[in-house]
Amino acid sequence: MLDIKNLQVYYGVISAVRGIDINVSANTIVTLIGSNGAGKTSTLNAIVNLIKKSGKVIFNGTDITKHPTHKIVKEGLSLVPEGRRVFINLSVDENLRMGAFNNDEQFETQRDKMYELFPRLSGKRDQLGGTLSGGEQQMLAIARALMAEPKMLMLDEPSLGLAPKIVGEVFEIITELKTKMPILLIEQNAFAALQIADYGYVLENGRIALSDKASSLLGNDEVRQRYLGG
Repeated sequence: MLDIKNLQVYYGVISAVRGIDINVSANTIVTLIGSNGAGKTSTLNAIVNLIKKSGKVIFNGTDITKHPTHKIVKEGLSLVPEGRRVFINLSVDENLRMGAFNNDEQFETQRDKMYELFPRLSGKRDQLGGTLSGGEQQMLAIARALMAEPKMLMLDEPSLGLAPKIVGEVFEIITELKTKMPILLIEQNAFAALQIADYGYVLENGRIALSDKASSLLGNDEVRQRYLGG
């Protein structure tokens, strides 16, 4: 579904991503783990052309390397950014409508699906996004991305700043979504990410240091010591 070849990202003379290859197959969760500054967020932003890059990005059989971001979203690749970034002065319902900017004819159908998937949001349709809890904002950010009916979803740090109980709810939803679309997941909680992922890549200083089945990475001594707390 997503095939990335020799992806490179520079900020001035600083190399943030150094020629990485990543593959995401249908109906799988692939996770990128690594320390802060390893290049994880830069990778996702480069895929959807939010930052300049070199290399090649093939999505669903189409070369999207040079496509503008709005066209990439229309072609079915959605990103839930780090920090949620909901529209704080818009209601939950209005946030969802913003997510359906290129799918307006399906707005009501998709909105109803989102309220089924995220029952916490259903009773807060008219509440401003900025008044929601962190967990509710994260759910709203995911729901907003799904309003476009994407073929694939990318998530950047969905558990950041959330209480453990809410993290569990969010990860249950991510696992459920895998049956509908592949997911590329960046997550500070490497243990939780690897538990639900099918495959994982370990990024260090902009390079892939290790890649393997998620179950194998969970059992890898070096990965456990460096990223899973021993």
